[in-house]
Amino acid sequence: MSLLEIKSMTHRFGGLKAVSELNISIEPGRVEGLIGHNGAGKTTVFNLVSGFYTPTEGNIIVDGQDTGGLKPHQVTALGVARTFQNIRLWKDMTVLDNIRISQHHRLGYSFFDAVMRTKRYMKRESEITAEAYKLLEELSLVDFANEYPKNLPYGTQRKVEIARALSVKPKLLLLDEPAAGLNSSDVVTLINLVKWISDNFPVTIWMIEHHMDVVMELCSHIVCIDFGETIAEGTPEEIRNNPAVISAYLGDDNI
Repeated sequence: MSLLEIKSMTHRFGGLKAVSELNISIEPGRVEGLIGHNGAGKTTVFNLVSGFYTPTEGNIIVDGQDTGGLKPHQVTALGVARTFQNIRLWKDMTVLDNIRISQHHRLGYSFFDAVMRTKRYMKRESEITAEAYKLLEELSLVDFANEYPKNLPYGTQRKVEIARALSVKPKLLLLDEPAAGLNSSDVVTLINLVKWISDNFPVTIWMIEHHMDVVMELCSHIVCIDFGETIAEGTPEEIRNNPAVISAYLGDDNI
């Protein structure tokens, strides 16, 4: 069974049809790509899947459950986490607290417990902190645990954002242009990181990316959309040589 099924999904902003009759199926355990030119509707698709928008028509099914009408935090609880093209970290909170705060949806204690500092509260907070440290250690970020993200290099901030998404233990991780703003060295680090995550975490990765070397290196299957419609899908080699993709997006100079 597919982890994610998008069925005949259409989304309109007023009279503008941003996504049109989109059908996509994402299999578990894979790294897949979504490409297209600026304005093709890629981030709108991710916003729909993660619950920030509700489709005008069609269905989004995550692990067998229709997400229609669910709020973003409810979609997260189903196992969907994401990053953003523009990094969204709490820059005046430490890296450790950025990871810890992502656990708000599964704290397991009440407001009363928090106010009274009950044993349940203390135990759960200790567990959350230990889990956060373990994740930071796995991603070689533990040395930055008490740093503020605003003081870290951009590439490290991107890594922290990915770590925060992983901290919710997602089944599906949406990466929205993770290589945006990175230098060539950081791009190589990102490629290796995504490979490592795919090999070591029980997570399916779906990514939007304009850096074609990243997409071709990481993704086993790629969908190309243009004005919210699928124009091609297949392996990296098939996408690289697809005339419709070349015409609509890649261009001869990028092949």
